[in-house]
Amino acid sequence: MLTQTANRDSHPSFWLRVREFAVPPSMIETATVRRGAGDWAGACAAAGVDVDLDLRSVARVHGQECAALIRADLRHLAPELLRWHMPRIAPHGLLRPGLTIALARYDAGVRDGARALHLVVRTPPAWADAGQRFSLGLWDGSHSEAGARRHPHPHPNRRFRLDLHRHLWDARRAGELRVRAGAVPQPAGPPEVDPRVREGVPPGRHCAVDRWAAEAGVLLRSEGLTSGSFTVRFGSRQRLHLDLSADGGAPSSVRLAEQPPGSGAPPPPVLPDAATWALPDLELLRTGSIEPGRLHPLVVAALVPDHTPAGVPRTPHGTGQPRLVECRGARHRIGLVDGVLVPLDHGPDEIRREELLVALTGTPLPCLRAIDEAHRHPDCLAGVRERLDHGDTAGALAVVEGLLGPGAVLRSGALRDELEAAAQRRIAYGLFRADLAGPGPVRYRPDHPLIRDRHARPRHLTFR
Repeated sequence: MLTQTANRDSHPSFWLRVREFAVPPSMIETATVRRGAGDWAGACAAAGVDVDLDLRSVARVHGQECAALIRADLRHLAPELLRWHMPRIAPHGLLRPGLTIALARYDAGVRDGARALHLVVRTPPAWADAGQRFSLGLWDGSHSEAGARRHPHPHPNRRFRLDLHRHLWDARRAGELRVRAGAVPQPAGPPEVDPRVREGVPPGRHCAVDRWAAEAGVLLRSEGLTSGSFTVRFGSRQRLHLDLSADGGAPSSVRLAEQPPGSGAPPPPVLPDAATWALPDLELLRTGSIEPGRLHPLVVAALVPDHTPAGVPRTPHGTGQPRLVECRGARHRIGLVDGVLVPLDHGPDEIRREELLVALTGTPLPCLRAIDEAHRHPDCLAGVRERLDHGDTAGALAVVEGLLGPGAVLRSGALRDELEAAAQRRIAYGLFRADLAGPGPVRYRPDHPLIRDRHARPRHLTFR
């Protein structure tokens, strides 16, 4: 039994946790309303995205045409949908740190010899990832822009490219997810895939092998090609070198490359991470692990078009009903009164006597012990920790207030430690944003607690 548990596929449970905590329903609702009102900056703020760009400066430097294209994309940017599809790492499903991901490329207004302008998102380094916020900026190939100066990897990553997958962030094209994810069969049938390609996939990995030909065609066309070699990466040391054949401009087959690229040859393009793996939401739906109503509304509309939306799902944070406690042979109630968790079946005089007894090292009433346990180590601590890790501070506080009441004063214990640690980690992110912490001859202090604690975090592992 233990062997079966250890060998069980943890992929569904991993993504279930991500879908429950990473993008809370309140974020989806607020960002959707603001986007619908034309307030793209407000939608970004609701989704925990910091904006590091100025359209007036873009118009002045790159021209009005380029600024108009960027403005049009920003008005249709769904930042909460982007957060939904951002690459994540195990074991907690946090955003992959230290990434720069291209969302769109703009060639309008680019002078001869200059690089194209890219709309990018940047995730902070692991030591400053508290709150799970990320930033939206522009990349012109230089390091002068503020977001590029402070970021460890300012250049767009070749493996993570959302400019070829606009349906993962652009509300206008979200419906393409149904085809791009393989939820419907291709009209002409899937291109031929060499059996050796399937054998080369690491066992237990959820790869979208049948979609590789079509996605490789999109990748190569962005390079001005219709066929050729490309690389599929599964991790830091696992990859496949493949060849795409085309018939009349359409992908026809994928085969193993006869030989890997030589050391002197330019590296072939890398199949984007979003095209390498099967869409986790589609797998969760097919296995019945998740209800359509718990997914992002744009994702549901694409994958389950006949589903009747019932609004953004909400997670109840507290029922407000008294809880029962076995106390001295009877069932007593504890509940919220004037915003504080108190025993309901004990008079004020009895409570004062019991509190004095506790101060003299006596044994408190079971009702008082239950309240003390709720303050120090409640049953909802795991859910509070998950919400804090994913940046849902409002949701975590709502859970605590639903349990203890908005007027409660937290006592020392695991719950207060978690809240205090989350606040301290947010300070580290603020220092990173202000360019006051991190590598540098003056700023970098290895003994600083906000920097030192990052080494105590468990090593992040790639999970797919």
